[in-house]
Amino acid sequence: MSEKSLDGRKALVTGGARGIGAAIAEALARSGAAVMIGDILDDVGKDSAGQIARLGVKTGFVHLDVTDDAQWEKATAATNATLGGYDILINNAGIEITSLVSEIRAEDARRMCDVNIVGTVLGMKHAFRAMRPGGAAGKGGAIVNIASVAATIAFPSIAVYSGTKSAVDRMTRVAAMEAGKLGYGVRVNCIYPGLIPTDMGLQLANDIVKIGLAPDVNAAVGSVVEQTPLGKLAEVGDIANAAVFLCSNEARFITGIGLPVDGGMGM
Repeated sequence: MSEKSLDGRKALVTGGARGIGAAIAEALARSGAAVMIGDILDDVGKDSAGQIARLGVKTGFVHLDVTDDAQWEKATAATNATLGGYDILINNAGIEITSLVSEIRAEDARRMCDVNIVGTVLGMKHAFRAMRPGGAAGKGGAIVNIASVAATIAFPSIAVYSGTKSAVDRMTRVAAMEAGKLGYGVRVNCIYPGLIPTDMGLQLANDIVKIGLAPDVNAAVGSVVEQTPLGKLAEVGDIANAAVFLCSNEARFITGIGLPVDGGMGM
């Protein structure tokens, strides 16, 4: 792809303050897109937006709890006002709470469902309304939902998280079908990242040790690497590059897919 393959495009990235979201936001900006970061981490999110501004693209930050429909309305309105519309949504915000099935707490299960499932579908709802003909942006676009390799493998201690990411995959495909059939001009795809040494990934490794599934963090990480044909963990840049591709014209005939970026772990 060309270095500025997204020149003139405008994106909203949820959970964009740090980790995978911040990496995707930066990669979109480096490819020429204007970027709005939505997150509950106000200070970190504003700092990330400031870093992106140094790349010479229009950017901004908006407080966004993805579980709240009213906050989505405000975030999409702010994105349209700041960027002049938007035609890319990266549904990245998500949480993982580690637990054996025998020990799962109902409130933790509900929280993961609320953020990972409800938050994702609300993002698609408001993106469709903005991007479809007659919407505030009205020129079509691309949605990329961040699922997980956990949606494709049976990994102990993350049953509910795996279920929520499987739901992201299913919702992606239904949304892609609806968008196509209704003439929205919006492509919808998802990515299955492998384990990445972000704050969330390292927390999972520590949690696996705490519940007795590995003797130490190195062993926990090593077990993941052992299951990965390419023999290493993913990097945030790997996911960011995939997101840029799915948003670009090079992917203009791709919709309704789940793209593994997991080193082969989920094959």
